[in-house]
Amino acid sequence: MTILPQAKPQGPGRPKDMEKRAAILEAAKALFIRNAFAGTSMDAVAAEAGVSKLTVYSHFGDKDNLFREVIRARIQDLVPEDIFRYEPQADVREMLLKIALHHAHLECDVQNVGTFRAILSDCRQGNPRYGKLMWEEGPDRTHGLMERLLQHAVDGGKLDIPNTKRASAQFFSLIKGELLLRRMFGCEDCAQSYAAEIEQTARDGVDMFLRAYLPR
Repeated sequence: MTILPQAKPQGPGRPKDMEKRAAILEAAKALFIRNAFAGTSMDAVAAEAGVSKLTVYSHFGDKDNLFREVIRARIQDLVPEDIFRYEPQADVREMLLKIALHHAHLECDVQNVGTFRAILSDCRQGNPRYGKLMWEEGPDRTHGLMERLLQHAVDGGKLDIPNTKRASAQFFSLIKGELLLRRMFGCEDCAQSYAAEIEQTARDGVDMFLRAYLPR
């Protein structure tokens, strides 16, 4: 009689684990935006995600690390590294314009502005480390990617920039102007005209940047 080999037992429920992790991140993101960091408890995150508090801690360790992972996941979804890929054969203006339009619309998005407000609320309550976490995972990462692209463009002779770190900060300031602050203070008059202004400000910012840094 032929004995069939026994099927190997399946490993632990990895897909389910990842589903729980994703649910926790989504719940934490919603609560951090709604209640800021200080007003969000691990109990509330667990209840929102439909898991136990122990599960939340087993995936993320503590609230600081959970917050960092929420910001990291959010930023990587919204600002993938591919946007900052340097392509030697591409027109430098088109490369910069793609970044400018994406980033300007992103920073002025209503939900993202709500996140900024929540962070500022925590900073006003004496919790600056959460703002620091946001800075490290968001703007600081983005500036690093931009600096790398600008350096490639300098090395390829397409731009003449003595300080790419400073130029990166100038670029992001130029492409959004005062639009982010206006939305943070609720001063945009009309959604349609505001969206058009985002687009035009980004294009004008790229043109101004290139007037400063194209090789003479």
